[in-house]
Amino acid sequence: MKLAVYSRGVDADQYGSIKTFFEELEYYELDYVIFQPFFEEIKDLLNLNPQTPVFNSYEDLDKDVEFIIGLGGDGTLLDTVTLIREKPISIMGINFGRLGFLSSIGQDNLKYAIKALVSRTYVSESRALIHLDADLPLFGDVPFGLNEFAIHKRDIASMLKIHTYINGEFLNTYWADGLIVSTPTGSTGYSLSCGGPIVFPDSQNFIITPVAPHHLNMRSLVVNDNSIISFEIESRTDDIICALDSRKEIVSKNISLAVRKEKFNINLLRLSETNFLHTIQTKLIWGLDRRNP
Repeated sequence: MKLAVYSRGVDADQYGSIKTFFEELEYYELDYVIFQPFFEEIKDLLNLNPQTPVFNSYEDLDKDVEFIIGLGGDGTLLDTVTLIREKPISIMGINFGRLGFLSSIGQDNLKYAIKALVSRTYVSESRALIHLDADLPLFGDVPFGLNEFAIHKRDIASMLKIHTYINGEFLNTYWADGLIVSTPTGSTGYSLSCGGPIVFPDSQNFIITPVAPHHLNMRSLVVNDNSIISFEIESRTDDIICALDSRKEIVSKNISLAVRKEKFNINLLRLSETNFLHTIQTKLIWGLDRRNP
């Protein structure tokens, strides 16, 4: 078994848990590679072997790498998606951040998580991605995301007019600060904070949610993820913002944009004791009512 370890970096008070993590890898004699910037941060503090193999990019992850473990918050896990791309590498997120909705395994379950990998008692869930097509190259060679694609106005610009089409048929013109197209995985993220519904991860849908719409009757819309959703944008400013998960680019308002389901999925790993309902109940306090026992 070979795995990759990725992190953006951790706080000083978390080094104890990081040390425990690597001690567990050594205890089970696991073969691993570490993201080089993270390795440089921790190697002296944790007395790691200076000959430890490192990686920097997608190309460095060979076919023997079976898992990638993200140590951080949900943003860290989203980074791992761009690192593995279409490779058959499963993702496990251990939460060293704040909410940790996607990175749902807490530091207190760190040892159990490694044991679950070794014994293969984890649960693997296939998650759909969203792909962006544009008439200009955007987001390099990773024009896809796990959570959502979003269109935004710039800074204090006036609201946008976003003409939206599904499979070439006119859907609606959104007068709003922006528009989100979310995957089921992303339904509990930005879309939710803008009033969108919670959708189960295996629902095979896209959720279209306006950002601060200038309509009293405008709500989110759930469509099949076999749909191609395209946009034409009007703005009083020349530029708009396009975002894929935590990445963004400033582009001309005249750009042609369309989103569709990516051709490949990724696999997220969780512990068998947790599931989606448990996560939304504990992380989002869904269903909390003092009248309930």
